[in-house]
Amino acid sequence: MYDRILAPTDGSDPATAAVRHALALARTTGATVHAVYVLDTRTGFLTVSKDEVRGALREVGEDAATTILNEVERLATDADVELVTEVVDGAPDQAILDYAADHDVDHIVVGTHGRTGLERRLLGSVTERVIGGASVPVTAVHGDDAD
Repeated sequence: MYDRILAPTDGSDPATAAVRHALALARTTGATVHAVYVLDTRTGFLTVSKDEVRGALREVGEDAATTILNEVERLATDADVELVTEVVDGAPDQAILDYAADHDVDHIVVGTHGRTGLERRLLGSVTERVIGGASVPVTAVHGDDAD
């Protein structure tokens, strides 16, 4: 059914629930889970040097990514599921879609915060953009839907 399942993560509760769901799905299908942490180093309209900001964001982001992906590795070991981890750069939604295309992923499992109204309009929805842009099935998991 599935060979490669992508589970992007930022360490949030919804993302962790999505990782757990992806691992459960992989365990039943024999798929490999690809856990990806996206370093969002976009700087927008900052007045300081973009290179300085990107460097600082990368350093902080790589530390966070290591911690988060180590936890995903523990969960995968406990679930007895093959895991690939990677840290990628870019706008989260596009980086997720690019990774899926580049690695022949056949299913994506993403967490969703369930934002509504003004908060969603202001912040946008990575999950929504991934669902809209994906060429493979996408499962959206709420933070409390871990199993």
